[in-house]
Amino acid sequence: MTDIVPLRRNARFQLLWLGSAVSELGSQLTALAMPLLVLALTGSPGLAGVVAGARTVAFLAVQMPAGVWVDRWDRRRTLITAQGLQAVVSALLTVLIITGRVQVWQFVTLAVLDGLCVAFIGPVQDTALRGIVPSGQLHSAYAQEEARSHAAGLIGPPLGGLLYGLGRAVPFVVDTATFVAATLFYALAKVPRRPADEPPPSARDDGEEQRPIRRSMRREAAEALTWLWRRHGLREVTAAVTVLNLLGGAFLIPLIVLVGERGGDARVTGTVLAGLGIGGLTGALLSGRLSRLLPPGRLLLAVVTVFGAALAATALPWGAWWPMIPLVFITLSTPSLNVVMNVVVARMVPEAMLGRMGAVLSMSAMALKPLGPVLGGALAAALGGAAALVVLGGLLVLTAAVAALSPELRRFTGEAAAAGDDTPTDDRAPHAPA
Repeated sequence: MTDIVPLRRNARFQLLWLGSAVSELGSQLTALAMPLLVLALTGSPGLAGVVAGARTVAFLAVQMPAGVWVDRWDRRRTLITAQGLQAVVSALLTVLIITGRVQVWQFVTLAVLDGLCVAFIGPVQDTALRGIVPSGQLHSAYAQEEARSHAAGLIGPPLGGLLYGLGRAVPFVVDTATFVAATLFYALAKVPRRPADEPPPSARDDGEEQRPIRRSMRREAAEALTWLWRRHGLREVTAAVTVLNLLGGAFLIPLIVLVGERGGDARVTGTVLAGLGIGGLTGALLSGRLSRLLPPGRLLLAVVTVFGAALAATALPWGAWWPMIPLVFITLSTPSLNVVMNVVVARMVPEAMLGRMGAVLSMSAMALKPLGPVLGGALAAALGGAAALVVLGGLLVLTAAVAALSPELRRFTGEAAAAGDDTPTDDRAPHAPA
């Protein structure tokens, strides 16, 4: 029996992780620099929002087709190509900024192209990780992934602001360099081209060439949706996470209003919001251990309850700085849930369906998220910051209580598929024709 290499010595995973880390850091650098630049050039917050919204719309519009194509295509080539194209898009934007010729429509066009690249990169990264990390090390691998994400979110925006202060084009030059470096790391990682148990599409036992069987994209997407619907427990968890993302995405505006109501300025607000980054990074570092304390279903209930209680606690009348403490507890608990759900998906979903299922689960989780700021803003306008946060916290606790009524969710361990039917609705397993 071959000895399992420790994760820290798994060169392919570490190269994949490094590529993801530098790429995400680059994206976070421009998360602040981009709106600052659009505002400086146009003076319009609305246009800054349009640029950010264009990227998100493009990402969501192509995510499901991208998931299907990732399951069909050579995954290594797809990852390297998508990341390389993202570097090209960033380089074009950098040149336009340096030459002083950039216009709003160019911002929007390049933001759309960037969103399209990201829609492919995410599913390939998920499938690649399962192909190069043994099942027993998935908790540690996803914990390291979670730490990467929170560290980039904590470091990137302040560093992007600092670089922008040195020159408008500087953060975009660095962003391009990170994308080029990520492309190189991905090439060196040599991620699997297709599932290990799937023969090349041209191979047949009789030695004759086999033509790939092509099915419609709609049918392949429907397979993934039907597979999820038939997995009791995972289906209920997905629904609860959708509500969590809606309500969890609604608290930012009420929180800003609350700090302002208590006399806090922009500096105080920024410091309070830093609690999210501090808690998230700490939670990511502890997520490997925390995620093993409870089975996935009960962990979800605990995280939603903690989230709701902490959100309501921000309204306690203890000054403008106080909300920072509950915010730490909110993001301290959520990384463990992210790790567990990533492991569950990696273990339950047939490998040849990972791209599609990643897209389905991501779209399900984000389906209501864009409505969060609208809901939060409406509540803050009608009730004030403190009352709005109490209402949102109460709704989250109520969500946990309702979800707890489901025996499938309470008993969900993420192992049901091992004994269940992993066969898609079609009479043959999904495949990825060349």
